[in-house]
Amino acid sequence: MKILPIDLTGVTTYPIATRKNMVSLEQNFASTVTKGMTISSFLAAMPQQHGAKNLNATIDAVVSARKKGKPVVIGIGGHVIKCGLQPVLKQLIEADIITAVAMNGSATIHDYEISLIGETSEDVGAALHCGGFGMAEETGRDINRAIKIGVTRGEGYGESLGRFMLENSNPHNEFSLLVACFVRGIPATVHVAIGTDIIHQHPECDGAILGEASFTDFRIFTSVVATLGDGGVFINIGSAVIMPEVFLKALSIAQNMGFQIDHFTTANFDMTQHYRPLQNVVNRPTTGESRGLTITGHHEIMLPLLAAGILDRMNQ
Repeated sequence: MKILPIDLTGVTTYPIATRKNMVSLEQNFASTVTKGMTISSFLAAMPQQHGAKNLNATIDAVVSARKKGKPVVIGIGGHVIKCGLQPVLKQLIEADIITAVAMNGSATIHDYEISLIGETSEDVGAALHCGGFGMAEETGRDINRAIKIGVTRGEGYGESLGRFMLENSNPHNEFSLLVACFVRGIPATVHVAIGTDIIHQHPECDGAILGEASFTDFRIFTSVVATLGDGGVFINIGSAVIMPEVFLKALSIAQNMGFQIDHFTTANFDMTQHYRPLQNVVNRPTTGESRGLTITGHHEIMLPLLAAGILDRMNQ
């Protein structure tokens, strides 16, 4: 049986003026970009859709949080440090905008090496097969010793290492995120998975000490997360697994203990949107009256832009 083309004369239509549209000139289009324009003008000129809309919403959430005295917490992976963004984040810390920093173990290694020699990030492929990858003496020795000393004082990993770097007068401490947090007196917590960091390869490493230090930091981080309700902000930057998992568990503990954590904002900044950040940062924690945002782009572009927008709007 031959199938004939359908006759479209019976299709009904409606006036376009009656249709609800998702994009309009008035609300969503970009404005022209001009020479010498301010950060405020540049951000306002972006089309208010998708990533640009979410970036502006994140900036507004951070500004609102700090004006209300609510926390702004960032969780980061090691790539953020390797991109050389410590000066940008340090500026936000010193401006009393970032109130707590959480990171995975690799971030501390890159931060420490930068503070010690002004360089980091070895060529893994070149060193792996000769058995030299991750075996730099000072990195493994110093970080492990710093943690051991700090644990005797009841400190977590982040505070222990920040104190050690400052007391050791590392030559480039002005570029250290851990030192900036220690000097400012804000929480810098470190969340490790045993076997993932090069300092775990060294003879100085003690698994029990490492676990105790990171567990202390987890409990400190949970105390921070418990204060996010009614306007706080948590931003995950470049951590695809560790920080999203840690954030979700900390939030679960805080809720279990009776802290009412709602009406807050989360955002995930990364070059690619991965499963865990989307679920554990953006979606699951914000099912009540909270809001989750995604901003996709390179850290070395997006974080300076975020910081510039925050600093500009804080002064308005």
